[in-house]
Amino acid sequence: MRITVDIEAKELRRIQKITGLKKKSPAVSRALAQFLRQEARRRFLERALTGKTDFALTNEQLEARDVYEAR
Repeated sequence: MRITVDIEAKELRRIQKITGLKKKSPAVSRALAQFLRQEARRRFLERALTGKTDFALTNEQLEARDVYEAR
């Protein structure tokens, strides 16, 4: 989808530097995708740490599996 967004030049340069992408659109797109993944992770951890999840396994059962997915 194509949209018009006003972004401060300084912020855009930081986004390009952090993502390692020189082109503006791909850099902004990657930064946005990363933000959304990070926010989903944060919300999941918040629910998990407050016990507001509906997972069938206990913490001990999860730890016994000793399987962690790095993303």
